[in-house]
Amino acid sequence: MSQREWVEKDYYAELGVSKSATQDEIRKAYRKLARENHPDSNPGNAAAEDKFKRISEANDVIGDPARRKEYDAFRDQVTSGGFSGFAPGGGGRYTASGGDFDINDLFGGGGPAGGAGGFSDLFGGLFNQARPGGGGAGRGRAQRPRGGQDVETALTLSFREAALGETVQIKLSSASPCLICHGSGAKPGTSPKVCGTCHGAGVTQRTQGAFGFAEPCTDCGGTGSKIDDPCTDCGGSGVTDRTRTINVKVPAGVSDGQRIRLSGQGEAGFRGAPSGDLYVTVTVQKDQVFDRDGADLLVDLPVSYPELVLGAQVSVPTLTGRVTVKIPAGSRDGQILRVRGRGIARKTGTGDLKVTLRVATPPAGMAEAELAAYDDALRAAGFDPRSGWAGSA
Repeated sequence: MSQREWVEKDYYAELGVSKSATQDEIRKAYRKLARENHPDSNPGNAAAEDKFKRISEANDVIGDPARRKEYDAFRDQVTSGGFSGFAPGGGGRYTASGGDFDINDLFGGGGPAGGAGGFSDLFGGLFNQARPGGGGAGRGRAQRPRGGQDVETALTLSFREAALGETVQIKLSSASPCLICHGSGAKPGTSPKVCGTCHGAGVTQRTQGAFGFAEPCTDCGGTGSKIDDPCTDCGGSGVTDRTRTINVKVPAGVSDGQRIRLSGQGEAGFRGAPSGDLYVTVTVQKDQVFDRDGADLLVDLPVSYPELVLGAQVSVPTLTGRVTVKIPAGSRDGQILRVRGRGIARKTGTGDLKVTLRVATPPAGMAEAELAAYDDALRAAGFDPRSGWAGSA
């Protein structure tokens, strides 16, 4: 395999998806092809083994959002003519049309091509400098189990549910551990065996010129183990699609748009590998009475003018009952009264209840005699609403 060949591989075509495909579409395409071409399901079928190797390699790159981004960026550079001879130089530098180019600069790596975060990390060890004597079915680094994908869903709560906290049940359809084999992929009563070709590493190595290539083991499909009797329900993957009911404990004081993470509640991993996480995005509905400012609970209280002038005691709702609020004599429209500790309880502490006084004007249908008496009473008390007003002069 030449240096240009692996760069020009179209991993999207291998999985039968477009370049604009979502991660979910890539995942589904890979799982479908993996079931159809897995070596355990196609014993002795060389074409299926080769196909499984290619789609596994494709999924390792574009199935990972970070690697996919780097692969797309690098491949765009090559296909657009950004690299002329694509000839390696010292320290991971390549000859480009505009001069030397450090391939690590593209991916944010500062060291040589084989360094951490550099060129070799893009393909997860598929393109490493060969070591003296390397090649054939070497020991290779053991592959990490292919963990499950993270899953995102949404949840709508009332204002009070979000403020007080609630345990809510949601139904989720996703890849889950097989109920028959309990995620092992093996038929009940049997168990997977260590692959004799890669000795559990999941990869084999070979050399090509000055370079060494680590490739998924074709005998075990890169899993490091083989299953003689696959589970008939999941086809040896240890994963099936089903609908689950999950209890989501919403903490008190959750905000609109906040995400709640449930560790291990995402998609199941391949053959018992760790599951992904579930992220629940919360939408909080508006309330007719309450609003909030952080942990503080806000409420507008309609009052009459005499209540502002003379003072009053008024019952006000809270999230857990009612409290009596004392309106001081001589209060103003828009004035805020604070009731300590009657707001929203959170880990950082309980907020306050903030009551904003709003003057309610008399209804239009009020009798003229009543309105006149109200006005006479104010005038008798010496009240002039325009007293001190600059426009009075």
